[in-house]
Amino acid sequence: MPRVSDEHLAARRQQILDAARRCFLRDGFHNTSMQDVIAEAGLSVGAVYRYFPSKNDLITSIAQTVIGGADEIFAELARHEPPLPLSEVLERALTYVDSQTGEDGVLRLAIQVWSESLRDPALAEFVRTTYTGFREHFVAMARRARDAGELPPEADPAAVGTALFGLVPGYFMQRILTGSPNRASYLAGVRTLLAG
Repeated sequence: MPRVSDEHLAARRQQILDAARRCFLRDGFHNTSMQDVIAEAGLSVGAVYRYFPSKNDLITSIAQTVIGGADEIFAELARHEPPLPLSEVLERALTYVDSQTGEDGVLRLAIQVWSESLRDPALAEFVRTTYTGFREHFVAMARRARDAGELPPEADPAAVGTALFGLVPGYFMQRILTGSPNRASYLAGVRTLLAG
């Protein structure tokens, strides 16, 4: 029997993840069964279970995908040369957020991941580690802003970075749950607060 290529295996795995994502976005984690994912993927039971032995494995894999894109964006912002002003950092972060908050946006799944992490210790550890890493990117940005003179010399980068990072999920939670504010009005509000 010919060996299946790595590309084929990766494509099949992605097919299952895409099907699970559609199911989770449509029906939520708890209302989606493995049978739902199998039907959505159009594959056999064995094919799906070969890649994902449980629904929790699917949830964790999707969580890693959801988080990976944000981590790349935040890491890039933290390394940017020359360092970006913090208002521009936030604007670029929120531009990414806007691209991920639509009906099929990954941030809708992030909210479900947070909820699921309250009852699944393995997912809770993944979320804790991931969001700590996100926050560290913002702490690094705050440190660079202090060193560049944008913040006062006595500013605590950990405190500033933590507060700055908190503005990102605060924005997308409001966007997803209420449909507003838009990015421009949110940023105007943040700039007004910072100017005070």
